[in-house]
Amino acid sequence: METVYFKGNECHTCGNLPSVGSTAPDFSLVTPELKEVGLSDFPGKKIVLNIFPSLDTPVCATSVRRFNEKAAGKKDAVVLCVSVDLPFAAGRFCTLEGLKDVIPASAFRSSEFARSYGVELVDGPLKGLLTRAVVIIDADRKVIYRELVDEITGEPDYDAALGML
Repeated sequence: METVYFKGNECHTCGNLPSVGSTAPDFSLVTPELKEVGLSDFPGKKIVLNIFPSLDTPVCATSVRRFNEKAAGKKDAVVLCVSVDLPFAAGRFCTLEGLKDVIPASAFRSSEFARSYGVELVDGPLKGLLTRAVVIIDADRKVIYRELVDEITGEPDYDAALGML
């Protein structure tokens, strides 16, 4: 269990982010086309998991835009933007925003993702949603970067994360 804050109020997660150097837990997330994707769907690529509560909040929307902008042109990497938003809503957001360098991926069917990555909020006003975090997985499926954003309303360190690519 880790401690994060929502508008200064303490909240807790269901576990811990995977450690740097550990093997990344496999997952099954759902794209806007209702296709399930997991680690094996991106052979030879680094995977950036941009994890957040909901695209219906300004900071979450900003993080998706920023990762789209900063990941453009990275041929050996893929950015999955992960929340429990319905895949249709995430796809609509990316289409309306013209975002083509990220993949919206919903964890709405997979409580296992939230548990194995330790990102489900177990208390506070956002209970049941995912906390804000970034995990980067290399082509050998090892975790090479992890950031749990202390204040959920804050943004991740984009430069530090994408510097790992």
